[in-house]
Amino acid sequence: MAIPWQTIDRISTDEGVLELRRRGEGDFLITVDGRVLMNSRAHRTEKALGTLACGHLKSISAPQVFVGGLGMGYTLRAVLDALPAEAGVRVVEINPAVVDWCRGPLAGLTGGAASDRRVRIEIGDVARTVCNGSWRKDRRFHAVVYDLYTGPYSRTHAESDPVYGRRALSVVYRVLTPGGVFAVWGEDLDAGFARRLAAVGFETTVRRPGGGGPRHVVYLGKRPEGPRSQQ
Repeated sequence: MAIPWQTIDRISTDEGVLELRRRGEGDFLITVDGRVLMNSRAHRTEKALGTLACGHLKSISAPQVFVGGLGMGYTLRAVLDALPAEAGVRVVEINPAVVDWCRGPLAGLTGGAASDRRVRIEIGDVARTVCNGSWRKDRRFHAVVYDLYTGPYSRTHAESDPVYGRRALSVVYRVLTPGGVFAVWGEDLDAGFARRLAAVGFETTVRRPGGGGPRHVVYLGKRPEGPRSQQ
């Protein structure tokens, strides 16, 4: 007999009721309005996202990383595993309940990534943070990682989108160090988003990590070491 899911916390959001559900000891779901956003059994792409974004930073002195979106913390765990002890990671998560879950019932999934001493978590909207002038005044980041529950999607995210549009991508380009990496999770391929990355100057590649089953997308944009090319 299948073990039933139990709701262990729920809150109201603009998108609907956000719930954390558990089955047994270590099987978790996060849902919104009844739709599954995250599953603790399926996190291959999230781990690849953090590793691909930060794998080049192990030998960098005190690298700085920005992570947009916390989720269940799997991407953050992969980011931390790729970084030296003196690194700094700034995380922006829109919902404080998700932070509480990652520091509470979900902490065992990631070895307490959300409580790591290298991590500073802020409650806020990634789009507003990116467009805020104070973000651009911070010291530059060696990697910027987006693990938002809605990735680039051709039917809804166009040139003017506040997160995935060209202006927002240009801001990310400017805040990265030369050689820095911008990594974005996507549910499926959006060729228009890949073109926008290239158009603002990124050296762009698209990965589908793993084999078999659902294969989500990781977009990688590297800021070149030399001067910005003219598009």
